[in-house]
Amino acid sequence: MSDVRFVPGHRPPSARSERDLWFVFSGERLLVVTAAEAGAGAGDAGVVIPRAADLSRLAAAGWSGSPAQDEIYLGALGDDHCWAADLTPDAAPDAPPPGFALRNLRTLLDLLPVEHVALAGRAAQVRHWERTHQFCGSCGTATTDAEDERAKVCPACGRTEFPRISPAVIVAVVRDGAILLARGPRFRKGMYGVLAGFVEPGESLEDCVHREIREEVGIEVTNLRYFGSQPWPFPDSLMIAFVADHAGGEIRTDDTEIHAAAWYRPGELPDIPSRASIARRLIDWFVSKYGRGPGS
Repeated sequence: MSDVRFVPGHRPPSARSERDLWFVFSGERLLVVTAAEAGAGAGDAGVVIPRAADLSRLAAAGWSGSPAQDEIYLGALGDDHCWAADLTPDAAPDAPPPGFALRNLRTLLDLLPVEHVALAGRAAQVRHWERTHQFCGSCGTATTDAEDERAKVCPACGRTEFPRISPAVIVAVVRDGAILLARGPRFRKGMYGVLAGFVEPGESLEDCVHREIREEVGIEVTNLRYFGSQPWPFPDSLMIAFVADHAGGEIRTDDTEIHAAAWYRPGELPDIPSRASIARRLIDWFVSKYGRGPGS
């Protein structure tokens, strides 16, 4: 991970640079520069985030989708200013020229540098908020941008809306050197992960952990320990991770959110989530802690 610091911002700089980083979307797909054009900067991943100079080359190539719209300033990563934008609507049907590609953000999580993944997620979340808060939720008046912070203000009733963050818990449950892994209906074929769920109004994070696990697999847990957190831009979640111990009960899946669940030892794991996800970090923690223990 780079030591370069990202400083969030909502006011664009007075001057732009050809080195500015652009997180440009067509729907849910992100524009990237592929190995043919990125050269050494692509590393093993084969893709990089485009800079302003790359977008200029796209426009010069005559690609119908090259002009960006709905520009949003994100802040600065070191000396590089960062922007989010959408391709013009007529870009969607057209494949970009050689040297460029449109990729689903999820497929890029393990390919881009960590700081670029985080910024792509930030860009996706801010874009989603911009699209869904163009009008006041109280009176329906078109909103305007606040001057001193990232917020939407209603000029009619004064309501202020900040970017939405949806908190969710994600939990690694351990019993006798085994971890509980489960799969839901939207998981890719064969993949299992740890349990997760959204926090309800008026609910603490700890209460959410107990409720979600009880509802989804019918067991009780104890000894909750905070593990870490991760923004998850699909579309606006903040994942708060815990480790917990099994306290009682046998697995009974709800067959709605969870179709299958079982206890797995370190050497018996099924297909698991991407390394870029906090779900994978929880599983990697489990393997590191219990991989050489009794019964592993």
